[in-house]
Amino acid sequence: MKKIINNPDDVINESLAGVAAAHADLVRVEYDPAIIVRVDAPVQGKVGIVSGGGSGHEPMHGGFVGMGMLDAACPGDVFTSPTPDQMEAATKAVDGGAGVLHIVKNYTGDVMNFEMAAELAQAEGTNVEAVVIDDDVAVQDSLYTAGRRGVGATVLAEKICGAAAERGDDLKTVADLCRKVNANSRSMGMALTSCTVPAAGEPTFQIGEDEMEIGIGIHGEPGRERMKVKSAKEIVGMMSEAIVSDLPFNSGDSVIAMVNGMGGTPLIELYLVYNELNEFLKEKGITIARNLVGNYITSLEMAGCSITLLKADDELLELWDAPVLTPALRWGE
Repeated sequence: MKKIINNPDDVINESLAGVAAAHADLVRVEYDPAIIVRVDAPVQGKVGIVSGGGSGHEPMHGGFVGMGMLDAACPGDVFTSPTPDQMEAATKAVDGGAGVLHIVKNYTGDVMNFEMAAELAQAEGTNVEAVVIDDDVAVQDSLYTAGRRGVGATVLAEKICGAAAERGDDLKTVADLCRKVNANSRSMGMALTSCTVPAAGEPTFQIGEDEMEIGIGIHGEPGRERMKVKSAKEIVGMMSEAIVSDLPFNSGDSVIAMVNGMGGTPLIELYLVYNELNEFLKEKGITIARNLVGNYITSLEMAGCSITLLKADDELLELWDAPVLTPALRWGE
């Protein structure tokens, strides 16, 4: 294992200390339990938004804490769900009196622990709503899930719901928007290599030098099929066809498209993938109205990518365009 670390047991806390040092103008970090909180939280009268999950997917979720996106994030151990006390602490920290939305990726531990945290917070008088994201079209039921996995649509939901909360929408409205984003999003990923969890010290799975896995999960869970490496055009065609046919997306639709790197794929390849995706969608009569290209929901150093499409109307595009200021996503005034 070659990693730029000190002790594998200290990776999370030392990384969090780096976040705190680098972005003290945007976030504050608490360590017991570990949470990343918007520096001005709680914002009185604003719906608070909390998400979280295992570490190793950076910048998700801590990199998306700030104005116009998340109010707090709960970083678990690498590829391990955060604990209910983290989620409860985050919920308390962002409760400005208008309630709190939990955005939960569909992994069994995340769902169970967020449910426990919501019950604890509600018992103390905080109104909590939770929305589970399950946008991955690759497989039904996986090592970590009952039903479809939650992946790239989580980023889009956090941005859009964050904008809605920032403009003053109430908890029900923000939660309904989150459900709308989830219902209209589909994603799929692929991998060329495995990744190595620091505490494990060896690759999560074995894959041949000339092989790829289509439909891989963000923790290295198996996908739909392992096959010989193909061209970018063929890879994007397989993934995009699975995504588009699932909702389905139709000619005339406008979408927000995200081409996401898994952590070990250079931007030159991600832009190549985006170009193939753009050509594929043009042939289908589908217009990309907005896009993201880069590393947003990763799997440590895994080489690979994922594609997420969200069918977008004027309301979603307006919220997407609203200002955001976080460590990993920022635009507008």
